[in-house]
Amino acid sequence: MKPILYHLSLSGPSRGAYLAAKAAGVDVDIQIIDVSKREQFTEEFLKINPQHTVPTLVDGDFAVWDSHAIAGYLATVYSKDDNLYPKDPKKRALVDQRLFFDCGTLYPRIRAICYPILREGEDQIYDEHKGPLEEALGFLDVFLEGNDFVTGKHLTIADCSLVASVSSIVAIGWDVSAYSNVANWLARCALAIPDYEEANQKGADLFGKLIRSKLAPGQL
Repeated sequence: MKPILYHLSLSGPSRGAYLAAKAAGVDVDIQIIDVSKREQFTEEFLKINPQHTVPTLVDGDFAVWDSHAIAGYLATVYSKDDNLYPKDPKKRALVDQRLFFDCGTLYPRIRAICYPILREGEDQIYDEHKGPLEEALGFLDVFLEGNDFVTGKHLTIADCSLVASVSSIVAIGWDVSAYSNVANWLARCALAIPDYEEANQKGADLFGKLIRSKLAPGQL
């Protein structure tokens, strides 16, 4: 039986988990959770994940959530490429650091911009939120200096998570051209990760369209 990935294509983290599955070469059964219909609060889903978060992975009798944990699990169990989530402690620690950068720094700064627009009816992006995101993109640009991917020469699950986040903000219309390493890396990931368009870009584009539809003219 294939692992089941409960998924929301508008969600960057969920797309990050899906990209990790593609990179690991595991065929997951995608089950869409419609949060607008509050499907994450059904009795069936709460039995799987009492935190009712998406994505959630079920593999046999094992369930795990948080996109970064899902990515690590899929790479450890299914990937034949040790580069994706290395066993070497130092190499793995570097991948983990980039994953924590995504969940602790980059994505929260994207969320600070987007969630007030999605959930609170805001129609503008405030300057106090722009600076922190630019700072995070600057950090990522430094990580990529002299590297093809965020930890070096090889694609890892950290790239899967980070590219899902960055492509979301780019789809809104955020200009990352000042960060040439980031811009080149985005294109590189799109070529390196199997089925990138289906697993990530379509959802990112939908997310960007939704945000733009709610913004006042001239915001980006």
